[in-house]
Amino acid sequence: MKKRLIGVLGIAAAAALLLSACSGTGQEPTTDSQGGGGDTKSSGLSYAVVTHAAPGDAFWDRVKSGAEKAGADYGADVTYNSDPDPAKQSQLIDNAIAQKVDGIVVSMANPDGVQASVERAVAAGIPVVTINSGIEKFKEFGAITHVGQSESIAGAAVGERLSTEGATNALCVIQEAGNIGLEERCKAAAGAFGGTMENLQVDGTNDAEVKATIKSKLQADPSIDAVLTLGGQYAIDAVGAVEESGSAAKVATFDLSEDVVAAVADGKILFAVDQQPYVQGFLGVTALYLKSINGNDIGGGEPIYSGPAFVTKDNAAQVAEFAKKGTR
Repeated sequence: MKKRLIGVLGIAAAAALLLSACSGTGQEPTTDSQGGGGDTKSSGLSYAVVTHAAPGDAFWDRVKSGAEKAGADYGADVTYNSDPDPAKQSQLIDNAIAQKVDGIVVSMANPDGVQASVERAVAAGIPVVTINSGIEKFKEFGAITHVGQSESIAGAAVGERLSTEGATNALCVIQEAGNIGLEERCKAAAGAFGGTMENLQVDGTNDAEVKATIKSKLQADPSIDAVLTLGGQYAIDAVGAVEESGSAAKVATFDLSEDVVAAVADGKILFAVDQQPYVQGFLGVTALYLKSINGNDIGGGEPIYSGPAFVTKDNAAQVAEFAKKGTR
């Protein structure tokens, strides 16, 4: 597993290099170039980003920011829409098809629920890139590539690390019902964890309820010594639940926010696993842009890994600079 994780981190680094290298068309920046920054001329290209984000989930703000930054760099019009209901998400995809956009970025938390719409886009000749969720299905549905992390690899790495930290009885907090990516994280973490790990379903659209649900569980079972959350803002909820319940449980999380990085630096959160959502949005649009201007199919038929990368007390200060800008 350590060798596999090293490989993943290597690919993530390559993706980061691609991010920095693809801010233009390869020409010297001018006011007439299609890429490169502030004075770019409109490329006339339009892309739709359609995700399964629920209202109030800060993770997706970073995905949106990355996608919009890529659009600004390339002079392309990027429209972002989301809905956690797969039927409504499919309608958003169908709307993008009707608008004849030049490409669609889509997250597939429920692949079966959006399959028909994704395949309609491909059949209409509109390139599709999947991000975040749907790594197992992107090829089958005809997408160019997938940008995200392997939930099984990331989950297993977290399970191993929690064991190393001495945890024996853990909660894995799932904030979005039916999201196969979140379920896979918990499953992989539990499989690599040396103790017992139980899933706890919460309503991720209500932080007060998330904290109350975790607090109640900790009070009911004092033997719980670790809480693993699957989103940064829920880690902050978990820290509050631990403090209010008087529990000694340690908190670890997937994904970042400025508050999470500060809590890691302060020792209130053991570690955070960053799948780099800004990268997912940026590279999703980048893949479509390269397809539009140069006919490129990046990824070689394989996913482009954006993570996992561990943020610990040792490197939290370095990451904090970018978290403050809302890009980590």
